[in-house]
Amino acid sequence: MKKFFMLLLVSCLALGVAGCGSGGDKKDDVVYVYSWGDYLDPEVLKVFEKETGIHVVLDEFDTNESMYPRVAEGAVHYDVICPSDYMIHKMIDNGLLQPLDFTKLENAKKNIGEEFFKQSEAFDPGNKYAVPYCWGTVGIIYDKTKVTEPVDSWNILWNEKYAGQILMQDSARDAMMIPLKLMGKSMNETDKEVLAQAQEMLKKQKPLVQAYVVDEVKEKLINSEAAMGVVFSGEALNILNANPNMAFAIPKEGTNFWIDCWVITKDAENVDNAHKFIDFMCRPDIAVMNFDYLGYSTPNTAVQELEEDEEIKNSPIAFPSPETYKGQETYKYLGNEMDAYYNNLWMEIKVD
Repeated sequence: MKKFFMLLLVSCLALGVAGCGSGGDKKDDVVYVYSWGDYLDPEVLKVFEKETGIHVVLDEFDTNESMYPRVAEGAVHYDVICPSDYMIHKMIDNGLLQPLDFTKLENAKKNIGEEFFKQSEAFDPGNKYAVPYCWGTVGIIYDKTKVTEPVDSWNILWNEKYAGQILMQDSARDAMMIPLKLMGKSMNETDKEVLAQAQEMLKKQKPLVQAYVVDEVKEKLINSEAAMGVVFSGEALNILNANPNMAFAIPKEGTNFWIDCWVITKDAENVDNAHKFIDFMCRPDIAVMNFDYLGYSTPNTAVQELEEDEEIKNSPIAFPSPETYKGQETYKYLGNEMDAYYNNLWMEIKVD
């Protein structure tokens, strides 16, 4: 948070804002954004500020779980946040978000694909609170010079041949999803006996794992420091571009179809500016800029046509066929008790 408070202090001094970010009076020239690390093209923020005169104060998080308590505690009043599907569900249930005014979101209504709003109903019934921003799947990226057998199943992550060469996501839901899918179960499983079996599978895998990672997975795989890793499809595209020895596969047992969305907090002090920011992000030319910067698939239907790089434009990872995500599950919020249960299972795996 040090970086944020320094930015906050500078912004307050520059703008002459009394009580900035601490529950003071609403201001017309600022919006407080809390998003994933490196999830916005810095040039996009400059364009927004130039066009609107609204200053963006940006803070970043690395996991949904680290983001949630800061918002729930209300120590800093954010206006716009970019959580993932199941976390949006949790925030709705716990009264942390406010409904969006879609009369102020014309770009969102016009450019975000209908199928993504339909998928979002799983965590945002009635599409009242969230506008999809990025989406993708979770799969295995592997080094073709190190892995010679077919990579079509999550089972390969238990292959002793690759001991010390496997990277796993440091996330309770993303990690537990893999053994649950291998067992033919839902990744939203709540049966504690089934979850205990999934935990045991991950405990048996642990001696083979080089590291449980989040952002570090990209650098490690680009530098060929591992044979394979569990990654989000957007990261896969960046890794493939940087290291031609890599390949990406979605296991046959199924995977997570995730969606990150823009939402507005219940206690937002700059609601109009928050709507302007979200709608700006849905504008086709801006969506292309963010797509080119991030590499993550976008729900904005205008982007593929505007994309100038023909290789990326025709990439099945960047713009996958609907068959890629047809029938795939999206994480659901399972309640505070089950949420804590998953996290405890995951902590037991890491400290065992």
